[in-house]
Amino acid sequence: TTPATLSELPSTWTLPHTARSVSTARRLAQAAVAGWGMNDDAADSVLLVVSELVTNAVEHALPPLTLHLGRPDEDGTMTIAVTDGGPATETGAWISTCTPDEHGRGTSIIDFIATNHGTTTNTNTNTTTHWATLPTT
Repeated sequence: TTPATLSELPSTWTLPHTARSVSTARRLAQAAVAGWGMNDDAADSVLLVVSELVTNAVEHALPPLTLHLGRPDEDGTMTIAVTDGGPATETGAWISTCTPDEHGRGTSIIDFIATNHGTTTNTNTNTTTHWATLPTT
């Protein structure tokens, strides 16, 4: 399940609400998982889920954009979360210019990789957090 509060996740970065933030988020996550000594397969899965969640936030949601990474737990899992400003009324620039077969697989990818994932809406702050729990071993 999602952590009780995002403050439980040790690594948090606020990113610009732009397409460039996808590669920035990947670099930040890559540095974090390398520091945690995660094996290559688990690290690749983390980077893929980070990319999908941040891309979805940029293309389908309003700012702000915050990436949260949880350090791997003793149970062999970690949490990745992206908080955004909730659904946008228009799609992002990339989605509006690509063909239907170039997008739309992100949730399926996360569903395949994650042991659990979901969405939490905070009506007090008008934000939405999309999260996933992944195996790290």
